[in-house]
Amino acid sequence: MLIQSHLAMAQLYRLGLSKAAYDVLSAMSEVQHSGGEVNASQAELAALVKLSKNRTSIAVNQLVERHVVLRPENRYRSYNIHPLFAGYNTVEELEAGITDALRAIQAGELPEPSMPAATTPVRHLAAVPSRQKTA
Repeated sequence: MLIQSHLAMAQLYRLGLSKAAYDVLSAMSEVQHSGGEVNASQAELAALVKLSKNRTSIAVNQLVERHVVLRPENRYRSYNIHPLFAGYNTVEELEAGITDALRAIQAGELPEPSMPAATTPVRHLAAVPSRQKTA
């Protein structure tokens, strides 16, 4: 069994995650290696949480866009739970992982878990020119 930071996990509610995203994160936490590496396909994760592949894909994307889960480049079926939320074998590894993560966030080397930037919705009719009155 791995040790996780309860303080970090308690802050997840601030990220506006869906229930499906919480479920997928729980499944990832079950199968992770120390330090947060997850080697599982979305189909395998979907089977663990009994969600459709599509729903699981949406949940994983939500976790990734909020930087709770990181996708390593050029690695198939592989994810990393953000070091702040990852599990570790010992308290010493947990403390070192969190310390290193905070330093990397401050240095701009690791994204901080956060809500995605709000975007202004594009109105469908905004592209349609309005009628001009002719005199």
